[in-house]
Amino acid sequence: MCGIVGAAARRDVSDILVSGLRALEYRGYDSAGIAMQTPDGISRARTGGKVAELEAMLADNPSRGECGIAHTRWATHGAPTTQNAHPHLSSDSVALVHNGIIENHEELREELGGAGYRFESETDTEVVAHLVHQLMSEGHDVFGAVRKAVHRLRGAYAIAVISRDEPGVVVGARAGSPLVLGVGFREHFLASDVHPLLAVTNRFVYLDEGDVVRLESSGYEIRDRADKRVHRPVQEADMAADAVQRGQYRHYMQKEIFEQPRAVADTLEGRIADGRILPNIFGVGADALLEQVRQVHIVACGTSYHAGLVARYQLEALAGIPCSVEVASEYRYRDPVVPPDSLFVAISQSGETADTLAALRHAGEAGYLASLVICNVPESSIVREAGMVLMTRAGLEIGVASTKAFTTQLAALQLLVLKLAALSGRVEADRLEGWIRELASAPEMLERALKLDDRIENLAEHFVEKHHALFLGRGSHFPIAMEGALKLKEISYIHAEAYPAGELKHGPLALVDHDMPVVAVAPNNALLEKLISNIEEVRARGGEMFVVADHEALSSFRERHGEVVEVESGGALLAPLILTVPLQLLAYHVAVLRGTDVDQPRNLAKSVTVE
Repeated sequence: MCGIVGAAARRDVSDILVSGLRALEYRGYDSAGIAMQTPDGISRARTGGKVAELEAMLADNPSRGECGIAHTRWATHGAPTTQNAHPHLSSDSVALVHNGIIENHEELREELGGAGYRFESETDTEVVAHLVHQLMSEGHDVFGAVRKAVHRLRGAYAIAVISRDEPGVVVGARAGSPLVLGVGFREHFLASDVHPLLAVTNRFVYLDEGDVVRLESSGYEIRDRADKRVHRPVQEADMAADAVQRGQYRHYMQKEIFEQPRAVADTLEGRIADGRILPNIFGVGADALLEQVRQVHIVACGTSYHAGLVARYQLEALAGIPCSVEVASEYRYRDPVVPPDSLFVAISQSGETADTLAALRHAGEAGYLASLVICNVPESSIVREAGMVLMTRAGLEIGVASTKAFTTQLAALQLLVLKLAALSGRVEADRLEGWIRELASAPEMLERALKLDDRIENLAEHFVEKHHALFLGRGSHFPIAMEGALKLKEISYIHAEAYPAGELKHGPLALVDHDMPVVAVAPNNALLEKLISNIEEVRARGGEMFVVADHEALSSFRERHGEVVEVESGGALLAPLILTVPLQLLAYHVAVLRGTDVDQPRNLAKSVTVE
């Protein structure tokens, strides 16, 4: 959602800016634009379409310069039109791009309108451009004006600004949305993340919350929230300009497992701040629709279906909203009964899954209140046909067995759960804030879970000669057990099945013996004692147990319970997401030991575009 690129150099930077926008397309957007400093002032080009359209415009009317900013926008305030596209101008002398949401934009709009400023767009961003211009007219340079302006803003933002009156200078600021400074030789850059700048530098400064930076070709200056000059460390990126390279990793799947903290952070970026879900993160006017929702119907395939199942438990437990989840290939061939005020949710990593796309079209005729798509590919068919959209930001996922796409889907669905809980009015504010802050801790918790890699690699040796495995879970962790079983069967070719732990005595216990490893997912919740009883049943019949347990549940396990892997997994909201990681690592290491094709398992495709 939204992307920023800025540059100050001693060469033409127009191609750098446009290629940077291309590298940010995965974030999702619906319009694009660029502003350059030229001898005649600020030259701007915008389109209510894609970057390719912007490139075509620039080919017909080239805009050259050594300093400029560019942007891809996902509409939140105002429709996705050229008029609402960034950059926004104020008095033809200040150009500004912005990621995030300015919550007090209406108040600022009224104030600036009273001061004589005319608004040409419906966006919250244009008020910031006029505010910066107003402060410059009072005698501040652009750096000082931005530093004063940000103290007037409430919400989440990353901004980049250029002024006609200060050639060669770009100013950036961030709070709640990331912004990175690229350090080159006699040239400097800004971007939403490092990917669009890897072709021009591998040295980066990650700006802290509240930082404001002034950059020009010869150097840069950073001020913190207290307006003190500060020095942030310059870090070298390990990745190459070609983001699809495996780098230090043996397989793409391994790389993508370890990219999950960053991917989940990107998915949450600009959508939560200070214990709040920000408005309109599902699109323009979405909050008014979501406020009417009384039931949710989720449709998906494969791994995405498992994400939907987790959401069902959380929607009902946290938001108090009934939810049903269905496999898309089943849904599309029946006539669903749709209760009043039902929200249809389709989940797809690729956005081209044939059954899910057909289900979305089927739902369009079934009388739902609205439809929402959760997807990772902004150019996909399902996104183009959606009503509301929430883009995950997993980035390119090459491994067929989905990893970071799954965890970003969980994070996106948890945003939906918390948004519906907030809009329902049935949840106390303190409790809701606690859940949101818990979700915000997901990237850090994922980093900790990934430190289990060596431990899981050793455990994988127990599975190498096996032909079958059983996965157990209860409540919202039963779908996580299903996902763990799917990963193992996809890439190691070991037959694996998942069951609710309480169903053991209803059939699967007959299969348990010393050749059937059993993996249990054990969060610290009210069902823990019952799960331990199920584990005892397995051990009593000679089964080999492997337990992935929340660290607070560890005291409940004894040596007789088998191999226990301790995971710090957070509370009830976050635990399914975090406890997924050890199961991904297990499947990966078992597959490596068995010598299978990890990234391209037999008979499977990344995007299932046919029935």
